[in-house]
Amino acid sequence: MRHNYKGRKLGTDFAHTKAMKKSLVNALFLNDRIKTIESRAKEIRPDVDKIITWAKRGDLHARRLAIAALGDKELVREIFEKVEQGMWQDRQGGYTRIMKLGPRKGDNAPMVIMELVTEPVKKKEEAKPAAKKATKKAAPKKVEAAEEAPKEEAAEAKAAEAVEESAEAKAEEAVAEGAEEAAAESAEAVEAEKADAPAEEDKKEKAE
Repeated sequence: MRHNYKGRKLGTDFAHTKAMKKSLVNALFLNDRIKTIESRAKEIRPDVDKIITWAKRGDLHARRLAIAALGDKELVREIFEKVEQGMWQDRQGGYTRIMKLGPRKGDNAPMVIMELVTEPVKKKEEAKPAAKKATKKAAPKKVEAAEEAPKEEAAEAKAAEAVEESAEAKAEEAVAEGAEEAAAESAEAVEAEKADAPAEEDKKEKAE
């Protein structure tokens, strides 16, 4: 019966599993990257996070707990110095990264590379306002598109009215020009008749 024991057995007894986990955690902090089986990498992840949390506390009790977990005073000193220099200060968890490599030849065990995450955290507060602005900008576009449709119809109606008014104005101008031409012709005819009248009277007098 596995009383008072949590976690994976990893195919060995309790003492062997404990020693294996301790050795893997030491190797990870020494080299910043290890290659192992996926189940072992997932099993040592809580231990790595716990040690980094103790290093963030930085007091004597936390240092002694880390030494008891790792069994190497020099390695614990290096970890605490890295944390004091600012490593992982802006990160509240997730200090490790697991990248899958595929199955291993022979026993087909899933292999992974586990490494410490040392990059600074990208703030999500900068991305959220941009997304909100994008949504706010997208919404007015729909409203503008809905408002532009009636505006376009009104503009087309106004253009049609303007064309009709211009056609009517041209017709009225043509009628006015025709009336002016007719009046001019009639005036010329009257003047011509007036000019012919004296000539006829002279002819009549000569005839008499």
